[in-house]
Amino acid sequence: MVSGSTAIVTGGGRGIGRAICCELAAEGADVVIADIDEDEMAETAALVEEEGVRGYPIHTDLRSFEDVEATVDEALAEFGTIEILVNNAGIAGPTAACEAVEPDEWDQTMAVNLRGPFYMCRQVLPSMKEQSYGRIVNIASVTGKRPLTQRTPYATTKMGLIGFTRTLAAEVGEDDINVNAVCPGSVDGPRIQRVFEEKANASGRTYEAVRSEAEAESPRRELVQREDIAQTVAFLCSSDADRITGQDVNVSAGKVMY
Repeated sequence: MVSGSTAIVTGGGRGIGRAICCELAAEGADVVIADIDEDEMAETAALVEEEGVRGYPIHTDLRSFEDVEATVDEALAEFGTIEILVNNAGIAGPTAACEAVEPDEWDQTMAVNLRGPFYMCRQVLPSMKEQSYGRIVNIASVTGKRPLTQRTPYATTKMGLIGFTRTLAAEVGEDDINVNAVCPGSVDGPRIQRVFEEKANASGRTYEAVRSEAEAESPRRELVQREDIAQTVAFLCSSDADRITGQDVNVSAGKVMY
């Protein structure tokens, strides 16, 4: 059930999050855009409303439980129900050897990438249980399934998010709430470009060499597009995926096959 439902998408102001918002809107869902950038949220809301549904931006800092609580309360007051939650917001964290990672860098990555999804789920689950229906999709990463050197904080959060997904799916399945994760490979766009630049600087290689290495890891020799992720999320939120829960679905152009 996507058409006629209400979705909250964290980090919906740009990139993958914006693509997810637009895809869900195209399928007929009203979309609450939870982000910290007012201008980007407004741009996404305008794109959502071009699909003939509502785009409703709410400033949300996922590091703050009070912010998350207020966001969910406002969404419920405005729309009455929340059928879909997409925990998309995340940060790349530092690119450095473990001993060079500052404690506050570690904590910041944990706060956004792992604690934020917990906060959001904690707050939407009571209403989903009350209506005996919900679809939660966590945007993890193929890094949640394998090591990524010089990215220990990020890798830890994504591995944790997959564990959270599986455990929560087992916990709420009887309430007709499905919980799944999508695991992108390297998604083309500004964020991965910054990661490539940082990795190139840290390793003494060129940006082009780092990017080519990433592309070569895929049998298709290409990066993933944000629309690939958005379409997978929309599928997992649809009635076609009613019997799919507790899964971590790779969208990696074959970069990871397990």
